[in-house]
Amino acid sequence: MKSKIVFTVISMLLIMHVMNAQVSYGLRSGINFSKWQGEDLQVIEDLLDKTDGYLVTRGKTGMHIGGYVNIPITPGLSFEPGLQYSKKGYGIKGDFKINALKFLAINAGAQVQSHYIDIPLILKANVYQGLQVYAGPQVSYLVRSSLNAKLGVLGVSIFNKGIGITDRYHKVDLGLTGGVGYQFGNGINLQAGYDYGLSKLDKNEHYKAYNRVVKISAGYTF
Repeated sequence: MKSKIVFTVISMLLIMHVMNAQVSYGLRSGINFSKWQGEDLQVIEDLLDKTDGYLVTRGKTGMHIGGYVNIPITPGLSFEPGLQYSKKGYGIKGDFKINALKFLAINAGAQVQSHYIDIPLILKANVYQGLQVYAGPQVSYLVRSSLNAKLGVLGVSIFNKGIGITDRYHKVDLGLTGGVGYQFGNGINLQAGYDYGLSKLDKNEHYKAYNRVVKISAGYTF
């Protein structure tokens, strides 16, 4: 009986050792190109198109950084949960180059800057010699969101203020993420992906808007 117990314990330790040897960990960071998308926002963008470029919508350039765990399922397929900080948002910029007022160089803008914690839960497949594709669900938690507005004339800032608007938005954003990547033999990897938000951002349902983010990143697997 004791020998069976010892054998079972040793077997479990060996299995755990093999599993730990297969699991790998890594760090990843990169650039976000984010914007909002939705039916109501399309109406706004159509109206802004009629201003002949005086007012335009702008995506928000941000960053993301975090880590991941790669858990092999089969020789060519793995499960890769991650945790990362990600900056997203949306903006409108005005450049009032009206001939009569051109000498004033009036410019104005407003942008929403949102700070999220993203938890991607992806399946990653090795396609060919380091080339990979991945896809899966993603849960994002809103930490903080602010509206930053500014106005300038003659190159001088007249108004520049940030307002906290976190309470106006849902804390949880459910979405999908996917993309392509390349894993080098030295542990370095590159990725280009797209986050597609499925949850409405506005808590008060005043407008329909969803997060859309293009991500380009570099990582290192230990």
